[in-house]
Amino acid sequence: MSAEEGSAFDVYRQRVERPLYRLFTEYAPGRLQWLTIGMVGNVIARIASLLPPLVLGVAIDSVLTGDQPYTLPLVPNSWMPVTDAEQFWFSAWIIVGSFVTTSAFTYIYGVAANNFAHRVMHTVRTDSFETMQRLDMTFFDDKQTGEVMSVLNNDANNLENFLDNALQNSVRLSVMILGIALILFSLNWQLALVTLVAVPALFGLTIWFMRAVEPRYVKRRASVGNLNTRLENALSGVELVKTTGTEAYETERIEDASWRYFRDTMGVLRLSYIYRPGMELLAGLSFAVTFIVGGLWVFTGEAPFMLTGTLQAGEFITFLFMTQRFVTPLSQVSNIVDQYENAKASCERIFGLMDIPSQITEVEDPIEVEDPAGHVEYDHVDFGYADVQDGEPESLVLEDVSFEAEPGETLALVGPTGAGKSTLLKLLMRLYDPVDGEVRVDGHDVRELSLESLRQHIGYVSQTTFLFDGTVAENIRYGRFEADREAVVKAAKAAEAHEFIEALPKGYDTRIGERGVKLSGGQQQRLSIARTMLQDPEILILDEATSAVDTETEMLIQRSLDRLSENRTTFVIAHRLSTVREADEILVLEDGQIVERGDHDELIEYDGLYAKLWGVQAGEIDDLPEEFVQRARERARERPGLSDAPDSSDDD
Repeated sequence: MSAEEGSAFDVYRQRVERPLYRLFTEYAPGRLQWLTIGMVGNVIARIASLLPPLVLGVAIDSVLTGDQPYTLPLVPNSWMPVTDAEQFWFSAWIIVGSFVTTSAFTYIYGVAANNFAHRVMHTVRTDSFETMQRLDMTFFDDKQTGEVMSVLNNDANNLENFLDNALQNSVRLSVMILGIALILFSLNWQLALVTLVAVPALFGLTIWFMRAVEPRYVKRRASVGNLNTRLENALSGVELVKTTGTEAYETERIEDASWRYFRDTMGVLRLSYIYRPGMELLAGLSFAVTFIVGGLWVFTGEAPFMLTGTLQAGEFITFLFMTQRFVTPLSQVSNIVDQYENAKASCERIFGLMDIPSQITEVEDPIEVEDPAGHVEYDHVDFGYADVQDGEPESLVLEDVSFEAEPGETLALVGPTGAGKSTLLKLLMRLYDPVDGEVRVDGHDVRELSLESLRQHIGYVSQTTFLFDGTVAENIRYGRFEADREAVVKAAKAAEAHEFIEALPKGYDTRIGERGVKLSGGQQQRLSIARTMLQDPEILILDEATSAVDTETEMLIQRSLDRLSENRTTFVIAHRLSTVREADEILVLEDGQIVERGDHDELIEYDGLYAKLWGVQAGEIDDLPEEFVQRARERARERPGLSDAPDSSDDD
């Protein structure tokens, strides 16, 4: 979703200021020793790499031609050797020593810089994931998995690349330009001006490129997230794609997303195709001009154009070597800018994710839930999904909902799809918070309770079971990691799962694949129930737990659910009304309000919406009359204790 469409992610990304500065201020402290070692090592390596051409030029003019005394910048003359042989070997050892020093300190700065970069990115990636896990369900309702994966993976890698390469290359470039400029000016300031005349143009071209390319990088990062989302969705739903014969449709969607990424990438590259050759051309012209002017100066023995003085052959050779070393790092400026812009865009996305506030927060001193009785109350609860911009709900999907469940009771929620049944119970787990009213457990508003302890005492079994790519035992033990094998087996037996587990190739140590793909739907559901059995919660939520299995499997699952719900406060969401006829109380929801309540017999006798739904499922009524809904609402208003039904709706 784009920023124009109101995505929280993009809204907060656009609010991030000075992202790379923030990266250093928040994550460099505590790791600066590695950065410092890397920077110092880089500077020493680069300075050492400049010595060979300088010493070579001095040796040519002093030892080979004898035109000049043997001197080196910043080195006292008293330290210089006297004889030609001593000067020759002194020059040779300096050249060898400079190469050794360059190699040694290049290794030091490489190790230290990588240590800094990877330590920072380890923390950034971990913090990003931790922040993502704390975000409200509203964020995940809106945000696509592929884009979040792009932030945690691709954007983090871009920052790592910047810290690992661009930062050190920037230092290398600065040292090289400054060091070369000082050496050239110390040898011949006039020719140095000729050599460095292209530098202002190079910087001007760089500034133009950075300003022009930045918005294009932002678009490219968004298109990467969109492509990742398409790929993740297509791979996750590959079974649906194959069974519906929609491979061509999915391929077309991937092609569209890939073409958008291609188009945005080309938008960046078109500017790069101007900038990079332009930088290389200016740097090359600097070398060519130096060769022409210096060559004429040495060849004719006279200063060309408006220059004055003399230029020795050794100095000219040093100029050529230095200019070539000046050209190479300048030609890499485009890569540095590319990595910088990538990192800046990625940093905005990472901090945009981190800055999204969570509405589901704990009070300063939350109450720890310990051995709750399981008394649950909904007191005039209203709920609507919050708007990204102002946090206010656009419309209510639950309105004035009140009911009470005593400890150990079973309460069922039934009604049409979209009536708000699942949303209602998600308020109990604090996946969302009500706009108005209270949800209480044992007399405490759930907003006053510790989130971790609240959710540890609520077991949730849904229609869509999620299993991790691991062993059977690991999936049953998830959330109760300390449980021993005996407890795992006991939970599996209670969930009617032990028999099929034992028949697997490695029993409880069998790997079940991503999302439990190697198991049937009924087997996956029974593992989910076993996991909840092991959790041993005081409050239980069963959300359409048997709706997607065959009759025989449903019987096994229902039997395990009966065991699971014994002596627990249990909430059952069901479309199949036969599974809830024994509930202590049944609430009938429509359009976010309770329109009927009572036990099965009472509701059948009342002959309202529940009775008609029961008649349809029992085969006594062929179809639900279109006009019945309105009539049911009107009759509900006449019955004491029932609320009016609003005209809004939500998705379960």
